[in-house]
Amino acid sequence: MPLNRRKFLEKSAVTGAGVALAGAVGAPAAQAAEAKKGQKPARRYSLTVMGTTDLHGNIFNWDYFKDTEYSDAKGNAKGLARVSTLVNQVRAEKGRRNTLLIDAGDTIQGTPLTYYYAKVDPITAEGGPVHPMAAAMNAIGYDAVALGNHEFNYGIETLRKFEDQCHFPLLGANALDAKTLKPAFPPYFIKKFCPPGLPPVKVAVLGLTNPGIAIWDKAYVEGKLVFPGLEEQAAKWVPKLRSMGADVVVVSAHSGSSGTSSYGDQLPYIENSSALVAQQVPGIDAILVGHAHTEIAELLVTNEETGKTVVLSEPLCYAQRLTLFDFELVFSKGRWTVESVKATVRDSKTVADDPKITKLLKDDHDIVVEYVNQVVGTATETLTTVEARYKDAPIIDLITKVQEDVVKAALASTEYASLPVIAQASPFSRTSEIPAGEVTIRDLSSLYVYDNTLVAKLLTGAQLKAYLEYSAEYFVQTAADVTVDVEKLTNANGRPDYNYDYVSGLSYEIDIAQVAGSRIKNVTYNGAALDDAQQFVFAVNNYRANGGGAFPYVASATELWAESTEIRTRIAEWVTAKGVLDPSEFASVDWKLTRDGTPVF
Repeated sequence: MPLNRRKFLEKSAVTGAGVALAGAVGAPAAQAAEAKKGQKPARRYSLTVMGTTDLHGNIFNWDYFKDTEYSDAKGNAKGLARVSTLVNQVRAEKGRRNTLLIDAGDTIQGTPLTYYYAKVDPITAEGGPVHPMAAAMNAIGYDAVALGNHEFNYGIETLRKFEDQCHFPLLGANALDAKTLKPAFPPYFIKKFCPPGLPPVKVAVLGLTNPGIAIWDKAYVEGKLVFPGLEEQAAKWVPKLRSMGADVVVVSAHSGSSGTSSYGDQLPYIENSSALVAQQVPGIDAILVGHAHTEIAELLVTNEETGKTVVLSEPLCYAQRLTLFDFELVFSKGRWTVESVKATVRDSKTVADDPKITKLLKDDHDIVVEYVNQVVGTATETLTTVEARYKDAPIIDLITKVQEDVVKAALASTEYASLPVIAQASPFSRTSEIPAGEVTIRDLSSLYVYDNTLVAKLLTGAQLKAYLEYSAEYFVQTAADVTVDVEKLTNANGRPDYNYDYVSGLSYEIDIAQVAGSRIKNVTYNGAALDDAQQFVFAVNNYRANGGGAFPYVASATELWAESTEIRTRIAEWVTAKGVLDPSEFASVDWKLTRDGTPVF
């Protein structure tokens, strides 16, 4: 959808759109030890910046895919209802007017709850509902939220409607209008604290999002928005914030701290660059880190120019943790100076849901629970992903079969109708299960947890071999005489499960005794050795088609067709049309792990 020109100009004119000044009366900090005789005691102030990230639509401690309370092996709890209780505790301890609450993005995608209000009963409809995440975060009292990459998954219209419903700004200093190169969202937010008897303290929050949006949501943002690097934009905006009188500068960055990128060299900007921002850009006191879905209570990074320490913290995703940045400031020589910063995290499992949030959003939650429990068919046997990352599992073949059928139908009347269609799919979940008997929407949703859509690309046999070799790097090299431990067999070099692909329609072996790059053996199509020159239609999800995971050839390959309907929806439609989910209609053994030619399993 095109950006609303008038609205865009209002939001991005000069820098004023990024400023929100809120007067507050705060209690003074406890004074330091007795001042030396004849000297006035130092004037001090303590304030706390709280932060969450990667909420992904989690309001309650509920697993919509299992239709029960959420639980994991570590006993974690999740949801904004729990975070609200933690926030209330901190505000009671510190004084509400001495606190700020921010988030580092990925808010409106990730659960059936967020899908429902984006697609089934969309907030963009005439007289549509208020997004549950907007309602919850408004009620909790968030001050500012950085844009995450998943904010763009449903298109700009949905994002703008969500923005309208929020009582806080969505920040994105490096989300620029493609034509004017001016910020399309407020770059920053400033709050003024006014401790009694002391000069005011200005706290600036700079919001930065992920450059990977240009790849991952290319269909929505190409030609409309551009996303330059975090380091570059922080270097531009931090001095401006300081010149505007900011005493404290906090960056809310939807970017991990590892310095790595999943998209290789497809973009000149680093995906996970928070630590680099801290290292390279002077004038930052703390960074709330997002995107990586890891927990970092406190990470200290030395700025290479000033030698000062920048404090980073990443609370665990899904509202499982709340970060606290505790600032101690001292007023001297006419200005406030940050004397110290300490980061800690608080755990959602230690508290109960805030009844205010429960009451506010129970109806929305109940509607979605009813929706996901709709029966759409029956399964003749139980299908599971438990072994899917190292064995060819029928449940993943279901995904590739659906994708093949959809693409074949779409291309039936085109010049590509005679080409063979093959498909990729990843073992997203290790716990998904479609039970024998009644099959519900939630069963199928748990199989495909992302809101990916389908794309058809044109690839050759040689390109597919290279694709398979790259995918096979997921396995840890394991000698033929070593006992195989399946818990240590995968995720080599930290590669996540979603960046390992099955490829249907071909038959091949993955020899894990060999070094990466030399593992794919005996590739055949229709019983014959794969012809390097043969052309195939490759049915892939949009994340992969746009370069997600940096798989070779696919991003640059000719695109034959694409759609906006989620693959998850296509699976539900396929099962509904069949009525019966029978593995004999889709299951096949396309690949197996070997060591020096001998099957591993």
